[in-house]
Amino acid sequence: MSAHQGKVIITCAITGGIHTPSMSPNLPYKPDDIAAQAIGAAEAGAAILHLHARDPDDGRPTPDPDVFMQFLPRIKQSTDAVINITTGGGLTMTVEERLAAPLKTAPEMCSLNMGSMNFAIFPMAAKEREWRFDWEKPYLQGTDDFIFRNTFRDIERILKMLGEDHGTRFEHECYDVGHLYNLAHFVDRGLVKGPFFVQMIFGILGGIGPSVENLIFMKETADKLFGDQYRWSVLAAGKWQMPLATQAAMMGGNVRVGLEDSLYIGRGKLAANNAEQVAKIRRIVEEMGLDIATPTEAREMLALKGGDRVNF
Repeated sequence: MSAHQGKVIITCAITGGIHTPSMSPNLPYKPDDIAAQAIGAAEAGAAILHLHARDPDDGRPTPDPDVFMQFLPRIKQSTDAVINITTGGGLTMTVEERLAAPLKTAPEMCSLNMGSMNFAIFPMAAKEREWRFDWEKPYLQGTDDFIFRNTFRDIERILKMLGEDHGTRFEHECYDVGHLYNLAHFVDRGLVKGPFFVQMIFGILGGIGPSVENLIFMKETADKLFGDQYRWSVLAAGKWQMPLATQAAMMGGNVRVGLEDSLYIGRGKLAANNAEQVAKIRRIVEEMGLDIATPTEAREMLALKGGDRVNF
């Protein structure tokens, strides 16, 4: 909601489908490592854990529900954190593949990208490095000719299949101001009801740039469109992760960190794990005199169905 809610929800995105294993030895891709880092992030203060799956052999993104099930039950048994499963998957997956795991597991939350876009990570392939696996560099390079598909029909289908049929609520990912208007379309139609969760995303090539001015513009636009119906959060890619998250917390928003969004903990220093990033943003938030939300409080703030109503 637009007013400061007094508690800051920390989301941690554990592995994602953007970075590749050669970029950091600390990026988890085996199920045991994903589980361990997710549990560590929750212990550090993350109320929501955003999860992708990776092929255990070579780290490439996979939509396979069986791989998700190698870490989801373990995380649930070890922490009360809200488990949020991607519907974005990896950049080469079909919509059907992206939905396979969420439809099987019926989580409390899923990410939902609110528009099609040029999702470009090909500049990452230009850096000289030793590539561990042969899929990595072509995967990155191919995004100069890639459109991340999220049509109005796709979004409506996901809202109905996961939202209406399974009681899942969404982290509505908005990479540009137009995505806020796309979300408003579904709010106006009654397919999205408050309190809904808007994740404003900055710094992906193809989306809105990472600046405080853009953050303020996105927030003002969301206020105009949604009034008091929504909660909001910010994630920023790479070096902008902590600065824009801090700005969001100062403005009454929530925050997202994690190795999906940035591999670093400081200038030129790789994060040792996801928990290190959570601990850093928690320290910043608390030093500003704000409190972090517990998983129970996050569930209340976002009207989630509860961890006892999932299929894992």
